Amino acid sequence: MFTAAVITGLGLGSMYALLALGFHLTYVVSRTVNFAQGSAMMVGAVLGYLFCINWGWPLWLGVPLTLILCAVYGLAIERYLVRPFHSRGSQAWLMATVAGGILVDNLALFTFGKEPRQFESHLVNLNVELFGSHISALQLLIPLAGAAVALALYLVRRYTRLGKVLEACVQNPRAAMLMGINVNRVVAIAFALSTVFAAVAGLLIAPLFSVNAEMGMLFGLKAFAVAILGGIGSAGGVFAAGLLFGLAEALITLYFGSAFTQIFTFALVILALAIRPNGLFGSRVLVKV
Repeated sequence: MFTAAVITGLGLGSMYALLALGFHLTYVVSRTVNFAQGSAMMVGAVLGYLFCINWGWPLWLGVPLTLILCAVYGLAIERYLVRPFHSRGSQAWLMATVAGGILVDNLALFTFGKEPRQFESHLVNLNVELFGSHISALQLLIPLAGAAVALALYLVRRYTRLGKVLEACVQNPRAAMLMGINVNRVVAIAFALSTVFAAVAGLLIAPLFSVNAEMGMLFGLKAFAVAILGGIGSAGGVFAAGLLFGLAEALITLYFGSAFTQIFTFALVILALAIRPNGLFGSRVLVKV
């Protein structure tokens, strides 16, 4: 039971980490976050279900199309819910992204329906024996996929031209603009990538949970808590915090029951932030005036 709980926790933690990396990416590039990140996860799961289960498309077609449409969703959020307010120095983008996420959730509710649906996958029924426990292959795949996405983000930022452009915008957006970099385009790319991360999380977790129009709200809230807990400016810290959060959830559920899961995990988050206000892996930023 302990091994199964740890594997489940790592899977959940990887999903939270993917969502939280989206918060990290938009924050470091534009100092804004997309509070519709949870709805982007839901959109990824719902579109994946429609394409691959309802319409019977193969995964090689349904999954890329889902990711592309979620990237377009991220571009729309940045262009219509963030940029008009952020460009004028207003903080109204915060409420606009919240409202946008609620709007998309309700559109999905009226079109996809309220009833939860099962995203069937043969990986769920394929069991692997690990330390005497039977674990589904998907539960092992999720942490690996999450780590692969995090590693890909690190490699892109460190070794590619796009990564150098992102770093320039992170360090000094005004100087990047003077050097001919289209900062608005870079911010739009960051939002598109953030919603793609959320869609990947939704597609991976959908076979283990039921797919429904309201599934993203709680996951998005937890992912934001993970982003703050890890130090939202640190990609490695955010990913590590996601794993810790998922493990804490799984172990609390194992030993105390699901009724106490949310109480204890969020209490631990509050305690950790009281001790480390900048996050477990964050650092205090000195601002010269």
